[in-house]
Amino acid sequence: MAERARSLLVALLMTTLIATPAFAPGGSNWPICRHPAASELAALATSPADGAGASACARPVAGAVIAPPADLYSQNGALTVNLHYVTSTDAAGRTLFCFVTPDGHESPTLHVRPGDTLIINLTNRVTTASGAAPATTMVSLGTNVCGAATGNVTSVNIHFHGTNTSPTCHSDEVIHTTVNGGQTFQYRVTFPADEPPGLYWYHPHIHGMSEAAVLGGASGAIVVDGIESVQPAVAGLPARVLVIRDQTVAGSPNPGGRIPSWDLSLNYVPIAYPALTPAVLPVTPGRRAFWRVLNASADTITDIHLSYDGVDQPLEIVALDGVATGSQDGTGAGALVTRKHILIPPAGRAEFIVTAPAASVKRAILVTQAIDTGPDGDNDTTRTLAVLSGAPSASAPAAPVAATMAGPSSGVPVTPRFAGLDTAPVTARRKLYFSEVLQDPTNPAGPTNFYITVDGATPTLFDPANPPAITTTQGAVEQWTIENRALENHEFHMHQIHFQLMARNGLTVPKDQRQFYDTIQVPYWKGSGPYPSVTVLMDFRGNITGDFVYHCHILGHEDNGMMAIIRVLPKPRAASVKAAG
Repeated sequence: MAERARSLLVALLMTTLIATPAFAPGGSNWPICRHPAASELAALATSPADGAGASACARPVAGAVIAPPADLYSQNGALTVNLHYVTSTDAAGRTLFCFVTPDGHESPTLHVRPGDTLIINLTNRVTTASGAAPATTMVSLGTNVCGAATGNVTSVNIHFHGTNTSPTCHSDEVIHTTVNGGQTFQYRVTFPADEPPGLYWYHPHIHGMSEAAVLGGASGAIVVDGIESVQPAVAGLPARVLVIRDQTVAGSPNPGGRIPSWDLSLNYVPIAYPALTPAVLPVTPGRRAFWRVLNASADTITDIHLSYDGVDQPLEIVALDGVATGSQDGTGAGALVTRKHILIPPAGRAEFIVTAPAASVKRAILVTQAIDTGPDGDNDTTRTLAVLSGAPSASAPAAPVAATMAGPSSGVPVTPRFAGLDTAPVTARRKLYFSEVLQDPTNPAGPTNFYITVDGATPTLFDPANPPAITTTQGAVEQWTIENRALENHEFHMHQIHFQLMARNGLTVPKDQRQFYDTIQVPYWKGSGPYPSVTVLMDFRGNITGDFVYHCHILGHEDNGMMAIIRVLPKPRAASVKAAG
């Protein structure tokens, strides 16, 4: 199947000398965007900059106790962080990537408050050894360039996923921003005063390199602090950030049965095929705690369960995709939603309260269940991510949530960001759809082109030089229906704004399920009958204007064309009225 062939190709790409182009140029005046050749990836790992090679991107061993990422907190309205982008290889020969602070903290959790400014001084220490392919242009030429005008396998940028921040240069701009090996680039990302407190994340977003970079482990969490102000139930609870990542399977076995398309890790502790040894998660028996789970996988869908002696435990959901559950009524107050499992797509986040097992429980495990991703999809198998342990030898610190409620850094109360969205007049209705086409219809194992298309338009592979597929205006509220016309799951992600779920497969969801998301799964089409779909409200009423993107967040699909640009024009100024004279 096309998807299985793609997962095998990526594994070969990162461990052998096979190279495959992603897609053809968008026009005669625009350059090719392509996947990196494995020879280039191998060259990166053997040519570290400033000694940051073999010792960079350190990874724990299988079965290790989970350690929390380093926590960095803003002060006086700002957080300044120096990050180095580095690479190395692991024992299986896989190429790793990571963001590291000068004092050695890998993928720190960045804590800000609404209204804060996050300043990141990013230094790209990934270099290309002699003999590697020359630079390949990946960004548009001309006035839109942000950073370098050309890019290659060394290139990086950062996307501040889920944040409602500006898509301008030096902020959350990913279409034209390129930082090459040896270069330094400063980000200044200002969070709005009404940013929902919750879990977000950061990762590279160079088109054609996104999957390789995220599979390599270059990702970390962002926490907008203050969630106790909308959900008092978490105040004073110990909080834990858990980051699920994926990577290629050592030896590149053909996925199927127990063999997953991608291995998983939890806070970098590998859960690797064939042993599938889980990590050890330290807990205090019987104590309630606040878990913030990020699925930072490039490609893997997860379905989270917590099981004590074979019985699934209640998970009290506090927030999804950074927004408190139950807050869609516009009051800003959250409501707990209790579930026995939580589907978290690639890039999705779930924050929930758990009660640790009593000392009498013999086996307590955190599991992701198998996902039916469709006949062309990945093999996302059941895996035990962690065994919960109350043994003193497994103890690890967990930072508590603030015990008292607090507002934004400004101290000024603000109107909830999404107030009144579901009753606002709809200014436009659009239908979009996911689709796939084999480049060679006679070769089902060959490369696939991936598309996201506005209904009625011609399917077009993404190119940074493409014009916007959609143009709208600040202040609009649009209803989008996104269909899946492919034989595998796709994960719709919108940059810069959240959207509100209104319907699935044409059926209105109950009011208490109309949550806000930035990433949502659209199940696969079964080959006949209606196309699966979600209907959402897009909220353009904030301060966001400019060009940004929407795409499938299975990053192999995005890298192979399943992305498009939207342009939000500034709200027209009211015509001036001359005073009568």
